[in-house]
Amino acid sequence: MKKLLIVGYGDIASRVEPQLPVHIERRMLSRRLGFDLDRPDTLCGIAGWADLVLHCAPPPGEGEVDRRTANLLAALEQSRILPMRLVYLGTSGVYGDCGGAFVDESRPPNPRSARGRRRADAERRLAEWCAPRAVALVVLRVPGIYAADRLPLARLRAGTPALRADEDVYTNHIHADDLASIALRALNDAAPPGVYNACDDTQMKMGDWFDLVAERHGLPRPPRIARSDAAGRISPALLEYMSESRRLDNARLKARLGVRLAYPTVEDGVPIARNAA
Repeated sequence: MKKLLIVGYGDIASRVEPQLPVHIERRMLSRRLGFDLDRPDTLCGIAGWADLVLHCAPPPGEGEVDRRTANLLAALEQSRILPMRLVYLGTSGVYGDCGGAFVDESRPPNPRSARGRRRADAERRLAEWCAPRAVALVVLRVPGIYAADRLPLARLRAGTPALRADEDVYTNHIHADDLASIALRALNDAAPPGVYNACDDTQMKMGDWFDLVAERHGLPRPPRIARSDAAGRISPALLEYMSESRRLDNARLKARLGVRLAYPTVEDGVPIARNAA
C-alpha cells in the first residue's frame, strides 16, 4: 500500500483526497492537525513515511523566499527513506509579465512580484532537492482557480472597476475540479516528471472574465477605467494581477500527462445562477 502525504489541506487537496484509490493511505499535514510549516519542530515524524507527496501549501505572505518549502524538505531529509514522487501546486505567476504573449514551459521564470519570487524560490528548492535524490518532481504552474464557490462575486457586487479593453491584460484559468484531476494524474507513477502549465484552453482578458461572471449571476458588468485612474479605485493586490499579461499554452499538459479537461473553457465551467435574469 502506497502512502501519500498531503501538505496543506485546502480546497484543492479536499477535492483530491476523496478521489484517491482505496489502496493509497493518506496523511494530511495542516495547521488544523498540529503541523505548521513555519515551525519545524511540529514536523517531526513525517520523515520516512511517505511514498508520495502532494505539496499544496502556499508560501509565507511576505519576503522573497519560501521557508515553508525549505522546512518541509528539511523534515523529509531526516530519513534515508525518501518519497518516490513529489507534486507541487505552484503558480503561473513565476513567468511574470509577458506582454500578452503565448507562454509554454520553456519560457524562463521572470517573476516581477514578491509573491511570484517566493513561488519561484519554492520551485528552485524542490528541483535542487529532488534531482540528486532521484525523486520524481512534477511542478504544476497554476493560474486563477475558479469553481461555483470560487467566483469574484463580492468584487462585482462592490462595483470594483476593470481596465478598459485597450489596457486590459490576458488572464488564465483552471476549474478547481480539473486541477484536482490534474494533481491526481501527476501523482501516478506513469506521469512524466517535469513542469506543466495547469490551465484550461481559455484565451480571455480579465475584464471579459468579470463580464462573463456578472452576466451569469445577474449582476451589472463592472465599469471600465483607464489604468491611470486605477489608483485608489482598485486595490494594490488586484492591480498587481492587472500588471501581468500572458496566455498560457497547455499543450504539454495534454500531450504528456494525457489530461482531458471536464471544463475546457470558463464558458463551460461558470454556472448560470438560478436567480440570474
